[in-house]
Amino acid sequence: MNQVPESLSNSELPTQHWRGLAADLLLKQGWKLATAESCTGGLIAAICTDLAGSSDWFERGFVTYSNAAKTELLGVDAALIARDGAVSESVVRAMAEGALAHSLAQVAVAVTGVAGPTGGSAAKPVGTVWLGWATPAGVVSELRRFPGDRAQVREATVRHALRRLVGLLQTQVA
Repeated sequence: MNQVPESLSNSELPTQHWRGLAADLLLKQGWKLATAESCTGGLIAAICTDLAGSSDWFERGFVTYSNAAKTELLGVDAALIARDGAVSESVVRAMAEGALAHSLAQVAVAVTGVAGPTGGSAAKPVGTVWLGWATPAGVVSELRRFPGDRAQVREATVRHALRRLVGLLQTQVA
């Protein structure tokens, strides 16, 4: 099991730390993970599959950058996207549910947001990200606003997605 260095707070731990913990917890349960990514463009899947042996716990990743991809690959209702926008709680929850429905995984993480530098609005400025996690206990979603440039927003999104996944898995592991 990965250990937390005493000198770092949870928010400062590297992404690889959270990936390792998630892998351990998924393996312990015999569960597999699917990802549904928009603004991160597959970075969560990439960091997961960078770990040797990830095929034992990582099932598949969906890169659904366009609205059409969200509908075609995950089954997100186009009317939902039109009504609430791609960067919304309803869409990220549908993405997480769709990742489970279109995979053999028991757990999913989904992200949709505005990484920038353009595309933001007053209501959804650059750095706005909706994250969703689907587990056997249900779907959880969260709105975050990450500071920084495009790369920083995407990295913070990946780290937070994995960190929160670990927290959710810890409450469900027998």
